[in-house]
Amino acid sequence: MKILKNYTGPLVMFLVFEAIAVTLWLTMDNLFYLFNFSYIGMSIAIGLALFENKYIHARRVTQLLVGLYMLVYLGLICNENMQIEGFWYYLFSGVFEAATIHYAVAKIFGPFVFGRGWCGYACWTAMVLDLLPYKRSLEERKKWGFLRYITFGLSLVFVAALFLLNVGNKERIMFWSFLIGNALYYLTGISLALALQDNRAFCKYICPVTVFLKPASYFSLLRVKVDKSKCVSCGSCSRACPMNVDIMDPSRKRKNGTECILCMECAAACKKDAIRF
Repeated sequence: MKILKNYTGPLVMFLVFEAIAVTLWLTMDNLFYLFNFSYIGMSIAIGLALFENKYIHARRVTQLLVGLYMLVYLGLICNENMQIEGFWYYLFSGVFEAATIHYAVAKIFGPFVFGRGWCGYACWTAMVLDLLPYKRSLEERKKWGFLRYITFGLSLVFVAALFLLNVGNKERIMFWSFLIGNALYYLTGISLALALQDNRAFCKYICPVTVFLKPASYFSLLRVKVDKSKCVSCGSCSRACPMNVDIMDPSRKRKNGTECILCMECAAACKKDAIRF
């Protein structure tokens, strides 16, 4: 019974994604969706199970399993633009598949359940940025959050212009925009991380996807919580957070509350084992 209790979280997460996989498979009549979401659910469950066993690189395992799958297989091999431009492209094309389904599950409706877990466990940009040496910011967050709305707007305008101007060979353009976009993301993300000594600076200030993620994350069912009976108010958890979230405040209005990526660095820093999902 104790073993079953320890793996309840991973099992539930796998079953959630399996339900999505089966539903999309049957409704879209496409076996790909069964494989796609089953694989992602299994990858997340493996990471969570490793976390339960105190493996320090548990989240990195899931990041690599999901991030490389989406970047290399879906993006480079299948020529799917999984960046935000791909979402706009399929949306304007009137096609509900690929990037639109991905965004609906992971970044629009999914965050009502698992918040910004995408950012912590699946993002292929963060997968690389998290390898840099600046695991947690030593300075207060800068007031640059408005930049994400600029990049969000630019991505929308770019794709809208392709349709309004009736540009030909859009699919090829979208593939090249995926390659160039990723290169720019990595270049900008690494440069910001080095300049600000903060691996997650790109996520905090530039990433356009957070425009979708932040509002839903406020209502997320899955949240990091502190057991007040164990907590000694040492502040180690908040200092360890790469997103500058005030972990010790249990309210949804806590400082940078919608920035939590469920990375559980706070739990790793807590000496009293007072932090759980």
